[in-house]
Amino acid sequence: MPQTMRAIEITAPGGPEVLQPCTRPVPVPGSGQILIAVDHAGVNRPDALQRAGNYAPPPGASDLPGLEAAGVVAAIGPDVTRWKVGDAVCALLPGGGYAQYALTHQDHALPIPDGLSMAEAAALCETFYTVWTNVFLRGRLKAGERFLVHGGSSGIGTTAIQLAHAMGARVFTTAGSADKCAACEALGAERAINYREADFVELMQAEGGANLILDMVGGSYLPRNVRALADDGRLVQIAFLEGPKVELNFAQVMMRRLTITGSTLRPQSDAAKADIAADLLAHVWPLLASGRIKPVMDRVFPLEDAAGAHARMESSAHIGKIVLKV
Repeated sequence: MPQTMRAIEITAPGGPEVLQPCTRPVPVPGSGQILIAVDHAGVNRPDALQRAGNYAPPPGASDLPGLEAAGVVAAIGPDVTRWKVGDAVCALLPGGGYAQYALTHQDHALPIPDGLSMAEAAALCETFYTVWTNVFLRGRLKAGERFLVHGGSSGIGTTAIQLAHAMGARVFTTAGSADKCAACEALGAERAINYREADFVELMQAEGGANLILDMVGGSYLPRNVRALADDGRLVQIAFLEGPKVELNFAQVMMRRLTITGSTLRPQSDAAKADIAADLLAHVWPLLASGRIKPVMDRVFPLEDAAGAHARMESSAHIGKIVLKV
């Protein structure tokens, strides 16, 4: 095992250019942890928030960005029973994925589904953990319900469309171009709404309202989401690209018995994340292995060009997931 590794660190809060190559010590797994020799690492919006100084790592986590990866188990810590050295895994990470080696809890790693490459496997965990938690556990989506997900061409969006469609929901989404709308409909969306040309509120009201909305925009979308919901509808908030503060008339929430909730994944306990992993293994991994759903891949960047990967993500030009080849 080498003593040092290549990694990408955040040199100061700022734009993509603050992501710079560095050399770090290879981390040592503690009790219940595995060390992964990273083959590919996923790039996600929370990485950009951390880079900008707005999303601090939890206590004890690496300060390096990177919340998901795929690779091979390189070492195991005390009390590890689920994995052995040499096992191929994809994993949710507390941080540190932009590196040759990364640590995670043994229960936050999953086997790579049959037929998926390392690059595709690296695009799974952050997105699928998030969608499963917020759409099916917190949002309680059921077959036959009308589901609206904003940002349908994002990693979260492409995952949510496929999973909701596979579970029998009627899926609606928003996207910012004709090409993105077409991609969303090819994944199973009944209607993809170009938000630059049409009002999603009017269109959802014409359908009877959304039973569930998954939103990462926030800001001005919050009161519009409330109007787009059906009576007894649920809104789940997972990010605030437009900002977290807005004026809202709660009389509508009360009179129409609406539920507004939300969550973030990274601060949740090891036990909570292990429960999500177990659900994914039981209910979602068979869909991936059978090919019924598949991660939508946008572009692979070399680790040393993490700045370029972030610039593409923040341009919103991508469709699906961006990953780094380590």
